[in-house]
Amino acid sequence: MRAFRFQSPVFTPLLLILSLLAPVLLFAQDASQQTRPRRAGEGKPPEVLSEPAVEAVRLQGEPTVRIGLSTDARAVTVSTSGQQLLSTTSEAQPPTPLSVARVRVESRALTPLSDPANSFRVEIAGAATRVDADRAAEEIRTQTGETSEVSFDAQTKTWRLLVGERQSRDEAEELRTRLEDAGFASAALVNAQGLKADETAKVSKPGERITSANQSNVRATALTAAPTRELAVYAAGAGALFSSRAPVIFASADERSAPVRFNEKSYRGRIEVFPNARGGLTVVNVLGLEDYVRGVVPNELSPGGYPALEALKAQAVAARTYAVKNLNQFASQGFDLLPTTRSQVYGGLTTEHPLSTRAVEETRGIVATYRGDPINALYTSTCGGRTEDVENIFNEATPYLRGRECALEGKAALAAFIVKSSREPAEVRDEANAELPRAAAVLAVHGFQLSTSRVTDAWLNAPATLAEVRGWLGTVARLARQTPPAVAEDATQPPGFSSALAAAFYGTGRADTLMDNADVEYLLAFRDAGEVPAQNRADVAMLLRDGALSLYPDATLKPREMMPRGRMLRAIARLLETRNALQLQKGTTRATVGGAMVLRSNKNRDQSIAVSSDAYLFRAFGDSTAYQMRTLSLVGGEPVTFHLNANGQVDYLEARPAPNGASAERVSPFTNWTSELSLAQTQARLSRWARGIGSMTDLKVSGRGSSRRVIDLEMVGTNGTAHVRGGRIRSALGLREQLFVIDRRYDAAGRVTGFTFTGRGWGHGVGLCQVGAYGLAKQGLSYDKILKAYYTGIELTKMY
Repeated sequence: MRAFRFQSPVFTPLLLILSLLAPVLLFAQDASQQTRPRRAGEGKPPEVLSEPAVEAVRLQGEPTVRIGLSTDARAVTVSTSGQQLLSTTSEAQPPTPLSVARVRVESRALTPLSDPANSFRVEIAGAATRVDADRAAEEIRTQTGETSEVSFDAQTKTWRLLVGERQSRDEAEELRTRLEDAGFASAALVNAQGLKADETAKVSKPGERITSANQSNVRATALTAAPTRELAVYAAGAGALFSSRAPVIFASADERSAPVRFNEKSYRGRIEVFPNARGGLTVVNVLGLEDYVRGVVPNELSPGGYPALEALKAQAVAARTYAVKNLNQFASQGFDLLPTTRSQVYGGLTTEHPLSTRAVEETRGIVATYRGDPINALYTSTCGGRTEDVENIFNEATPYLRGRECALEGKAALAAFIVKSSREPAEVRDEANAELPRAAAVLAVHGFQLSTSRVTDAWLNAPATLAEVRGWLGTVARLARQTPPAVAEDATQPPGFSSALAAAFYGTGRADTLMDNADVEYLLAFRDAGEVPAQNRADVAMLLRDGALSLYPDATLKPREMMPRGRMLRAIARLLETRNALQLQKGTTRATVGGAMVLRSNKNRDQSIAVSSDAYLFRAFGDSTAYQMRTLSLVGGEPVTFHLNANGQVDYLEARPAPNGASAERVSPFTNWTSELSLAQTQARLSRWARGIGSMTDLKVSGRGSSRRVIDLEMVGTNGTAHVRGGRIRSALGLREQLFVIDRRYDAAGRVTGFTFTGRGWGHGVGLCQVGAYGLAKQGLSYDKILKAYYTGIELTKMY
């Protein structure tokens, strides 16, 4: 059965609630048999994109899904931009056209929460001082509009905040999600007696989810009827249009061009409203699975931020598979899934994007299966370079949720990002000459004539000829827009070269004018300074002061000896570069495409620049020295210095490693992070698991998973130790991920005062890495290969 669509304003019958559930019931019946192979003759097998080990379960048509948009509203507004709404409440009643385009729905005779044990507030613990707590309360009010009650916790000797009013558990869960999304960590639910709610497996940021252990037990969605309450439907400026004790279903008379809206936000399908047992209203969006996935993909993986079709197709399959696997997750409340990170982020029609819609359409009906069953397609925002075995985070092993590298294997991970040159690298083995190939290359691309095609130690250590010096200094004068100086024969020695270089770059008389004798004598404090002729002393002093000229390791200048080429080239390059006389440009790369260098321009656009076939290529390895290479890997994010020749091609390129490394998720803003906590804050956040240990004195990593994530954290106290394990480590500490290392901070007495957590990634780290999928797509992987890179042993199956 397909999702319901209105075909005319009045005369098309509106399917009732039970008939809306027919696809779900069919799937539930089918799913009960999915642990065994299907018998012959049970229907046409699904189309399998890769041969599975076990025949996959079949869905009888596109399922209808029910998304709980709101679970405890006091009143809701339903509208359409068209002329009128349609509504119905019973099986025998055709859709009734309402005379208005906007209605307000309320529940009469609301019953307040009477059991304090079942009403909750959100608690944020761990503020070291009242000032910190008040500051946090003000930030919460600014960002969420919620007020907070500040109180002192005598047990932990810290301050805590109780946020919001008493409300149902679902409302409190939604508030907790909003607080954690806003960056307020370690939020917990407490009831009126101050008892914490049982821990629920929830996630804190894009795409993280966990469900009950009995994943395969699929049941039909049941509405939570509240016969003692009724719905009253009002129009603006008028009395009640009608009232009903049954759920009311609203739709637009023209769904395609004027969809139904809930609280001014447009949705495909229909909006169903019914009173719940807590005295509020539940609002459900009822629509086909494909339309639902259209509203999920752009909210889970932004097409604007990550515009790669194959990555979005992988996200579409993952989102569709997760929905199929978790239908009826909230059946007792009358819907299947929530529109938040507790299920999947769903934003309705207004959030759809043409590129993500194309991804959904091109993967229609395709789900990921393992041994014939749809998988629980967990995914995480940024995995930090590796995903984790699921049992280390969520305590239950699953064969397809195994730890994987977030990159292609071996050298293939960099193969698409190589820039090559035919130029032979310099042959330099003398450590003293390590930086000179770069100096020679920088000068060569600026017109300096070198008497060799390949720089070697022998060529660098040999004395420069007078002809070479005259040519080089003439080029210096041209770049500095000075008159070329007269170069005497003494220019091959350090003193004469210094005066000639200063004249070529600055013009005559600069050092002699700006430095007096005391300055000169003060600077010429090296062993053989007395051998520098008087007419050259000021120029030598100035170039030494400015870092252009350098001494030998024994603190001598050797004024009477012929000056080696390498020392001359170093002095010229340093002077020109420090005085910004070279035409070198700087930028940050995007991933290389087709051997060209790609830069992000100031207008936020990618600019591709061809690299000359004989370009000088250099790479720095963490220090100031850059080494010449025949190839460079530019994965994106590398700071580069480059020069363009007359043809607009790169003829000199120097790159430093990208700070986020080379994993597929490196473009995420959350690849690397740091967080600091004091000792008191740490104990307060871990207080639930640290009872009985006394005052905390240290925090240790006792176990790591296959991806090096912390899966066992030991708290050391004055009275003993305690442990927190699995996926709760991240949420308990309020960190983005649990792929981290710990550095301790100490006081003067050597006692631990706090911790610095340095980590990678954002999320639980299990399953598909969303930003990593984008990185793999940019490397040319198709969506099916991306999915199989993260989900071990799966097949892709067209289910309807």
